[in-house]
Amino acid sequence: MQWYKNLLVFLPIIFVGRLFSLPLLKATALGFVSLCLCSSFNYIVNDIVDRRKDRAHPEKRTRPIAAGRIPVIAALVWGAILLLAGLWLAFALNKVFFYSVGFIVVLTQLYSFILKKVAFADILAVAVNFVVRAVSGAFIIGVTISPWLVLCTFFFALFLLAGKRYADLAFLGSRAAMHKETLRVYTKDVANALMIVATALLIAAYGAFALLGTHPQLAYSIPFALFVIFRYFSLIYVGAPIARHPELVFRDWKMLVGMLLWATATFIALYVYPR
Repeated sequence: MQWYKNLLVFLPIIFVGRLFSLPLLKATALGFVSLCLCSSFNYIVNDIVDRRKDRAHPEKRTRPIAAGRIPVIAALVWGAILLLAGLWLAFALNKVFFYSVGFIVVLTQLYSFILKKVAFADILAVAVNFVVRAVSGAFIIGVTISPWLVLCTFFFALFLLAGKRYADLAFLGSRAAMHKETLRVYTKDVANALMIVATALLIAAYGAFALLGTHPQLAYSIPFALFVIFRYFSLIYVGAPIARHPELVFRDWKMLVGMLLWATATFIALYVYPR
């Protein structure tokens, strides 16, 4: 399960300087749990829809539903239980947060059944879901949604998604279109162009945020952010598994060091020497 995506809900509490407010941190952590529960339902449905194609995929064929270890009916029952639990928790936290979680669930189902078959609409839908995860954190703690949060999260998602399309093409080769219909459109040239555009937009958005936002001292974090972006970019081109599975990013020690340095510079800018 790719629960790491739901960590985006913590961005608002971090960047408004309220990370050490225990009531707000507790509420955000519960929001993370709610998103993970609902995400589990979304992934179960997606795995059910894709189970036949996954059986022919060299990596995805080991998934429990595709491998036949979990019956479809049992998966649906457990998925429904997880969804109801996640929605109940979201409603208990905040009505606006509940609406945002509901939006994520609906858009993800549209993606699973329709949008994943439409090139460009697929990556845009997933990128929008990234943004909604991030802004839902602002709904939980009751702060204004920053346009920088929206822009940086959106372009970050596009960067990851374009890289994943390129990596899938390189990994699957001539079999790519058999596993994902949109890979008929996402040729290596198209995916490469998307990666370059997404990378440029991400760098521009983060640089503008760091220099023009409410904490200009974040400018000192830009070199570390650039290193992480460039390192990930290079991993895509060399065919590293991380490009297809971003959750494995901590296995690359250079990425790990770069992210730790970026996180340290960001923490100092927001909490040690804030303006």
